Amino acid sequence: MSTVLIVGATQGTGRALAAEYARRGADVVITGRTQERAAEVAEELAGESGGTVRGLALDLSRPAEIAAALESVRTVDRVVLVGMVRDMNTTRAYDVVTATTLATTKIVGYTTVVASLRERMSADASVLLFGGMAKDIPYPGSTTLTAVNAAVQGLVRTLSVELAPVRVNSLHPWAIVDSPVVVDNEQLQDMAQKMTLTGRLATMADIVDGCLFLLENPIANGIDLTLNGGIA
Repeated sequence: MSTVLIVGATQGTGRALAAEYARRGADVVITGRTQERAAEVAEELAGESGGTVRGLALDLSRPAEIAAALESVRTVDRVVLVGMVRDMNTTRAYDVVTATTLATTKIVGYTTVVASLRERMSADASVLLFGGMAKDIPYPGSTTLTAVNAAVQGLVRTLSVELAPVRVNSLHPWAIVDSPVVVDNEQLQDMAQKMTLTGRLATMADIVDGCLFLLENPIANGIDLTLNGGIA
């Protein structure tokens, strides 16, 4: 039985991916910012799937505490880094605190998780990092997010070399129609959908399918997969 760690799985795509692995019989470990929330969602997932799911508290924006938070994970076959913080931060009124939290979370935090688990990864393990389309389509207020999501591609390059033969990939989704951030925002849905060539937005199930390809295909390595329906 494989062990799957999903960092940032108390809602949205991370939760959906955890549910799929639990249904497949994996030993799933999820994290949230608080132990209470992580344990609550783990219990929900276990009940829905009949699988084994446990929750840990882990805050990516506090990287000095990550190694201790992961001490109970003895071996791991799949590591998925979904957790993030949101930041609308223009150069006209640049908030250094929120920008630093975002950059720490997705660059230092992601890397610290991988470094903490390096010696406990199986030989055929794989790592998946989440970025986002702001790397290619910046908008007012996305300066830090655009830079950080572009940096995820750099992490794929270096981590795939440092961790070899462990595989490392990243996934960059566009708006996900049934995600918590998008589902009730009809204006955002309409704008995002009009930009696609397919005329439809991804569902969380579509993104989970992409995650499974990157995590499970033994030749998928060093890939930055964009799932956006094609942007004109």
